[in-house]
Amino acid sequence: MSTIAIMPAGPEHLDGWAALRHALWDELSQGDHRAEAAEQLAEPERLLNLVALDGDAVVGFAEGALRHDYVNGCETSPVVFLEGIFVHEAARGAGLARRLCDAVAEWGRARGCREFASDALADDLESHAFHCAAGFAETERVVYFRREI
Repeated sequence: MSTIAIMPAGPEHLDGWAALRHALWDELSQGDHRAEAAEQLAEPERLLNLVALDGDAVVGFAEGALRHDYVNGCETSPVVFLEGIFVHEAARGAGLARRLCDAVAEWGRARGCREFASDALADDLESHAFHCAAGFAETERVVYFRREI
């Protein structure tokens, strides 16, 4: 594998980015992910969308956001939030996810954030391990409930 570059996502990356988003979040179709990613590109002041490129191929992505509302476990505002991160299996093991995560943190720091937050599903132990390896500390566990009325 050649040197992998990390850069802001652009329209030319939508197909590869959407494919990886679908691999991470398979509840939506790849087409729906493409449309959602395209919408995100229109908010560069609030949203950071990074892709990792091996040549022209998108092999990873990270999505970050500035959150001004309350973020569980945080004390300041705004907070930079890791909305999603994924690296194609063939590109794993070389620290790419950590590089993507660090780039999101730096983007938030440059915008005045002092805290970097994220979340994971309670049973996603692989994500928990990644977050710990990337320097995050677990702050709390929450179970959300819903009732139709």
